[in-house]
Amino acid sequence: MEKLIGEKRIGIYPGTFDPITLGHQDIIRRGSKLVDELIIGVTTNPSKDPMFTPEERMQMVVREVEALGIENVRVVGFNALLIKFAQKVGATVIIRGLRAVADFEYEYQMAGMNQQLDPGIETVFLMADVSLQPIASKLVKEIAQFGGDISRFVSAAVCPDVIARVDRQGRKGDY
Repeated sequence: MEKLIGEKRIGIYPGTFDPITLGHQDIIRRGSKLVDELIIGVTTNPSKDPMFTPEERMQMVVREVEALGIENVRVVGFNALLIKFAQKVGATVIIRGLRAVADFEYEYQMAGMNQQLDPGIETVFLMADVSLQPIASKLVKEIAQFGGDISRFVSAAVCPDVIARVDRQGRKGDY
């Protein structure tokens, strides 16, 4: 990842962020130090059943990024092949967060496919902070749906958003 003088290094941290967690925020903070500009790409994923609309997720991520106070981060929504989006915004780096071995297997395969599609775009893996490794958006939603406390996994601003959505959709289980 050689950088030419005057050339801006743009990175992308893609995800559905449904909802954005403290683990995501950790990767944003750390990833923003590796590039001149970090684009948080909020995307759709047909294999996932999102709790929030793309617009709601965008607003949530924008709010959380602003709260972090990091100047070189912007949030952009996209619904396209990641490599095509990376090319469109001029990114040369894709940043991915890893929590566990299972994440690595999937991400390693994705990185290989992305390299086949565009060898000029590198994938960089960041290990989640040890205290944040178990956090996954899917599990946060499940805990909330069954009436559990999610305040240790999302920010104080995101927590009521998730709880309000669960209340509207209806809780699950006997609690």
